Amino acid sequence: MRDNPLPIILSGPSGVGKDAVLARMREMGLRLHYTITATTRPRREGERDGVDYYFVSQKRFQEMVEGGEFLEWANVYGNWYGVPKKQVQEALGRGLDVIIKADVQGAETIKGIAPQAVFIFLAPPSMEELEERLRQRKTESTEELSERIKTAREEMESLHMFDYVVVNHQIDQTVSQIDAIITAEGCRVKPRVIKL
Repeated sequence: MRDNPLPIILSGPSGVGKDAVLARMREMGLRLHYTITATTRPRREGERDGVDYYFVSQKRFQEMVEGGEFLEWANVYGNWYGVPKKQVQEALGRGLDVIIKADVQGAETIKGIAPQAVFIFLAPPSMEELEERLRQRKTESTEELSERIKTAREEMESLHMFDYVVVNHQIDQTVSQIDAIITAEGCRVKPRVIKL
């Protein structure tokens, strides 16, 4: 528990391994609140509602937008994604650091609301490896895959708005580096003060 808990934004291009890194962080017992994003996209095999995402209808998502329930939301590849604000505020209120997975567009929105949050960009070892990871997922058509690769190249140009970059070579090393960043932020002489 901290006096000044931190929202930590983990972002990066599609396919870089954000979900895998967060799953490993949970397995290793890193004491954080892990936000669950709401989405209108169809559930993929093995995903669980309320664990991986909150799967909601287009209508329900729009109601949440109109009710001001999201910290940020965006349309990504034809589906809506949003970070429910209430779970972030409640966790921070309990003194827990909160890790928020966001695409680059979402991270930029959060930067405008909470510029003192900690922004970590998860980068691939190379664009070639990222393209291969996206192909191996086999969740997109050839056209959708091409669009994701094009967007990923553009997102790599957004590094300037982040505080840290972690290259996802090997998952345990990646988790250790993120944990070290969080630890270092907690040791600042002048802590970040974030209001949401």
